[in-house]
This record gives sequence, C-alpha cells and structure tokens, in this order.
Amino acid sequence: MASFSRAISSFFALLCLLLLLAIITEARNLENTNNNEGFVRTRGAHFVLNGSPFLFNGFNSYWLMHVAAEPTERYKVSEVFKEASAASLSVGRTWAFSDGGDAALQISPGVYDERVLQGLDFVISEARKYGIRLILSFVNNYKDFGGRSQYAQWAKNAGIQNINSEDDFYTHPVLKNYYKNHVKKIVTRVNTMTGIAYKDDSTIMAWELMNEPRCNVDYSGKTVNGWVQEMASFVKSLDKKHLLEIGMEGFYGDSMPEKKQVNPGFQVGTDFISSHLIREIDFATIHAYTDQWLSGQSDDAQATFMQRWMTSHWQDSRTILKKPLVLAEFGKSNKDPGYNQNARDAFMSLVYRNVYNFAKVGGTMGGSLVWQLVAQGMDNFDDGYSIILAQNPSTAGLISGQSQAMTTLAHLVNSPNLVHHLGQSHGHHPLGVGHHRFGR
Repeated sequence: MASFSRAISSFFALLCLLLLLAIITEARNLENTNNNEGFVRTRGAHFVLNGSPFLFNGFNSYWLMHVAAEPTERYKVSEVFKEASAASLSVGRTWAFSDGGDAALQISPGVYDERVLQGLDFVISEARKYGIRLILSFVNNYKDFGGRSQYAQWAKNAGIQNINSEDDFYTHPVLKNYYKNHVKKIVTRVNTMTGIAYKDDSTIMAWELMNEPRCNVDYSGKTVNGWVQEMASFVKSLDKKHLLEIGMEGFYGDSMPEKKQVNPGFQVGTDFISSHLIREIDFATIHAYTDQWLSGQSDDAQATFMQRWMTSHWQDSRTILKKPLVLAEFGKSNKDPGYNQNARDAFMSLVYRNVYNFAKVGGTMGGSLVWQLVAQGMDNFDDGYSIILAQNPSTAGLISGQSQAMTTLAHLVNSPNLVHHLGQSHGHHPLGVGHHRFGR
C-alpha cells in the first residue's frame, strides 16, 4: 500500500511539474506577442531581457532585405518569420548591406536606394510582429552583395591612390569613412513603417560589424583587431542601447599562439581572444562549417572537431573574455557527398546538445543560429544549407525542441531543485534533442 501511495505521489508531482512547464512556455509565448518590449542586454557572461535570463534558439536568413525590396515578394519574409515563430525561434540574423551591383542597397558611397531601405524597414517591422529579435550585419567580408572588395573598387573609381587590395578596407582612411557613413545611415534611420529609429528599436538585438572578417595580408589578427577597436567605438558613439558583436568565425591568432592548434588547420587573419576582449564588444561569436573546413573527413571526425571547437570557445568565453558566446552560424550542406537527412539531423542534434549543456553549466553560451531558413519557392537562394521548415518535419522537430529546451532552461536557471528533477543536472537534454548517434 505504501508503495502505491508513493507512486500516486510521484505521479502527482510529475503532473504538477508538467503543468508548471506548460505555464512557463505559455508565458514565454505571451512575451513574444508583446512587441519585443525591452532591449536584450548582458550581465557578465549572460544575456538578460527585462532583468531575466535570456537564452535562445535562432536562425539565419541573409536574404530578407533583398527579397523584401520587391513588395510583391514580401510574403516570403512573412512566411519565414511565421514558421520561425511557430518553432519558437526568437532570434534571426540577416544582412543590412548590399553594396553595388544589381538591386543594391548602397548604390555608391552614401547613395542609397530608398526602395531597398524600405525593404529593411519591412523586415524589422515583421520581426517585431512575430516576436523575433534581429542581429543586423553592416558589411560582408566576401564579394557577395559587394563586401570589402566593392568598397575598395569605389575608392579606386574615385581616383584614390594606394588602394592595393580589399585588405585596405581595414586601414585606408577613405574606405573606413565609407564604412562609418554606412553604419551611421543604418543606425540612425527612422523606420517608415513603425516610426521608430533603428537605434531606439528593441526588435534589434545587436549590430554586427562584419560577416566573417578575414585579412589575407596579416594572419596575426592585429590589423583586424585595430579596425574592430575603431569601429566598435564608433558604433557605440551612435548607439549605446544595442549590443554589438564582431561577426567572427572564432579562429585563434597570435595573442595566444598555443590555441592555434584548435583551428581547423589554417588561419584567416583574426584573433578570437584579443578582439573579443575589446570593451565595446558585448558578446563573442563563432561559426562552424565542418563539412567545408574538414572536407573529405568522416562525419565522426567532423563531430570530434565540432566538440573541441565549441568546448574551447565556451571555456575561453567563460574564463578569459567573461562575455556571452553565440554559435552564430552552423549547418550541414545537402550538396556534400553521401549526404542524407539523418546525417544533418544528427549533426544538428550534436550542436544543440552542446549549446544546451554549455548554457546549463555556468551559462556563457547564450544560443545558436542555424544556417539558414528559406521560404518555399526560393530554389535560387539554396546554397545547400537551406531549410524549409514546412518541408523538413524531422529537422523542424529538432529546431522546435531546442527552442523549447532553451526557453525552459532560461526560466529554470535559478531553480536548481527543479533542474535536478528534470534530469538536467545530469547533462540530459529535457526534450531528447541530441540522442541520435552521429554518422549513422
């Protein structure tokens, strides 16, 4: 009889716990509909929102402004935000640049296409509508959508002397002024749809200095580091409300040479440690493309690298930088030899499990952003990593499960007894994400 009573008690305890979790989730969903009140901030190595821990699952969709520049195509932006919101994704990262070329945002230095700017206005207003916060990037390292090379070409076209390569972007005063003018244009813009200046809009979580900065003429990381210091100070002089990050992939440089062994066999001219120690930079980022960096190696070898890559940067962010860390890009391409859906899901499970466990053990890891979500009928934007949630139920399930796990963890982070009952204190993902064997 006693054992029966204990069973009944345990059952009701579990029932109460599940009810509590349901209430927490519902409260979070209600928060998402309240138009993103409050700015995301940092407190030590943690993100906070309205004074409470903020942990997230998110996504990349670089194309949002580009597509929204054509009003008849804006439904695709709305579709992705709607599906992302349904999967409880709360942060999206996208471009606030398109320099030169077709359908450019910045046609030439300081000359903008208002139609494209209004596309960006729409993106921000739709994100606000669906309770999704945005990380907006100011410029590209690569030639896609212009990037550093376009800035250099603009200077050459203007007759500026001593422009030798796109790496002059980091040091030449003319190119630096082009960049500063663009930053000012974006940060101070007033949204034509909401009437809110970007610098005053809490829908924007953070600004990003550059998508994946790299420098071919200085592998030490010092050239990029000097640029980051100057531009971070400039952004903060315009806007002290928003968070700021660099956009780095996580490669180690000369400041701590012993850490270079963690790099995937090469350097790109950045220094994860020294640049993220800059006071004006609020949180650290890493990217990870093991299928590109370790091309030809097995799934298990790539998984081993990924584990080491994430662990190393989490430890450094926690003990050296003392700032939050975000895995801002990761994915697995369907164009890889031998690709299958199970392999992608297994890779994502591994990543999500790490993100969750690092967030649980001492914080610091704030969330991750998968690359990338697209809407249906966007085959021309498919880079191999594209995910259409409505057409990929297993992947959508993983993403939604991670969103719920991170949201729940944020609410439970100050309740160790409840965490223990959930089994989280033993490193278990509460919703089962990550229990796929990698490379099966």
